[in-house]
Amino acid sequence: MMKTFERILIKIAIIQIIFLLIAQIFFHKLDAFPELKQITQYEGVTENNYSEVLNLIRSKE
Repeated sequence: MMKTFERILIKIAIIQIIFLLIAQIFFHKLDAFPELKQITQYEGVTENNYSEVLNLIRSKE
């Protein structure tokens, strides 16, 4: 009983990974929603702000 349940869970996890990869390709590589890319650039998510964050952390110590 448990082995069949585990097999079902593994199959569900594999299917979810496949759908996640398909969605990532659809959104990012095929540029399905250009507005989404503009929003992330506006919010500063895509920029490498690591040096600013490190300087902020060091100044608080």
